[in-house]
Amino acid sequence: MDLEPIKRTGVLAAYRAGRILNEHFGNSIRVTKKGAIDLVTEADLASEKVIVDTIKEVFPDHAFLAEESGGIQGNSLHRWIIDPLDGTTNFAHHLPIFAVSIAYAHADKMMMGIVFNPINGELFSALRSEGARLNDHPIRVSNTRQLSDSLLVTGFPYTVRSTPPTLLIEQFTRCLTSSQGVRRLGSAALDLCYVGCGRFDGFWEENLKPWDTAAGMLIAMEAGAKVTDYGDRPYDIYGKQILATNAYIHREMVDLLNTEVLK
Repeated sequence: MDLEPIKRTGVLAAYRAGRILNEHFGNSIRVTKKGAIDLVTEADLASEKVIVDTIKEVFPDHAFLAEESGGIQGNSLHRWIIDPLDGTTNFAHHLPIFAVSIAYAHADKMMMGIVFNPINGELFSALRSEGARLNDHPIRVSNTRQLSDSLLVTGFPYTVRSTPPTLLIEQFTRCLTSSQGVRRLGSAALDLCYVGCGRFDGFWEENLKPWDTAAGMLIAMEAGAKVTDYGDRPYDIYGKQILATNAYIHREMVDLLNTEVLK
């Protein structure tokens, strides 16, 4: 299967969406709430529209799973999984940490991933079995061998107000006190890419959606990362947990995050 036309179209869509986000960023924009702390802006909507329109120009019969559109649109083995603005809360608060995330799957198998940060121009990409790249330069995970020497990153679910975050806090505390530090950027797509290029050694989060992780997961894996759930089982983009590491510290992270260990 020739994935180059897929990648070219995805890159073009990401650049077009990034241009829209940059035009809106820092300006007064309309923000609405999907939940207590789950935001959507007019930039999300405009970005998603240009991504879908760009892809449809080339692949009119392909299906889409996009954050703002909700469920799957179309019935095809070819599916694009789109987050037009990963890091909406950052964007709404004028914090320049956000990205466009575009993945392509064939028969539910992830084949291509693109994550574009329009603020600094970094474009991460991957094709299945062909490695991962940052602006056309190959990337690899870090060589950090021990959790105690690792820099980690995580995120917090939108359910923290409705569900007591007791376990989340315990997991965070264990990781914080076992590593060199924990960061919280607010964009799972970038978190995964940063594991892939060695800026972080491990990432964990729960209650994410498929569009949050589909592209970043493939990029991280193609860069050498191990990606599972907290129990070291194969990661499913429709699952509740994701753990991505440079592989060397994976067992230590599993031991810290596995709920059976914590009880």
